[in-house]
Amino acid sequence: MSLIALLAAFVLAVASCSSSGGGSAGGTAAPGGKPVSASERARAALVDCPAPSGAPVADGPLRGLTLNCLSNGSPMDLTAALAGKPALLNLWAYWCGPCAEELPLLQQFSDRASASITVLTVHSDPGTAKGLARLTGLGIHLPGVEDPDTKVRTAVGAPAVLPISVLLRADGSIAKLVVRPFKSVDDIADTVAAELGVRA
Repeated sequence: MSLIALLAAFVLAVASCSSSGGGSAGGTAAPGGKPVSASERARAALVDCPAPSGAPVADGPLRGLTLNCLSNGSPMDLTAALAGKPALLNLWAYWCGPCAEELPLLQQFSDRASASITVLTVHSDPGTAKGLARLTGLGIHLPGVEDPDTKVRTAVGAPAVLPISVLLRADGSIAKLVVRPFKSVDDIADTVAAELGVRA
């Protein structure tokens, strides 16, 4: 094969790789051909945050606190959106080992509890992209919010440790702070039943 033929084959191979998207960092493309980032794929896998129900909201430390939803970045008034049924807010961060062990248990509990309680993750760190990657790696699709300034922890007066779970009554008032990791799905279910009267 001549040198010209070899060069032509090389140019064709490079052009083929470029047109197939092999050189783009992100792997997949949206319908319009725009590359989709890992964070965008992670966001798409999450359940959207609940919309405000219009149910009465009690006065308390979380009332009026607004954070951005992890799935789409839209602002969410915590107590307004969660009022109407009990909720479990789980404060965690991508770098927290016990959080990584607890999150799959919370996912299983949420799947088991169905519509009787809302389980909402609260990523308490500025590293949103790392948090999303952690959720993807753990197979978590729970609704969640970004809390880079740890506003929830500050509002409820919790210590600077993770994970922490905040159990909310149906009116948005705080029933209990659980300042420890849950050890099993039954541990979560028993704690929720004792503090919120919800059995799952």
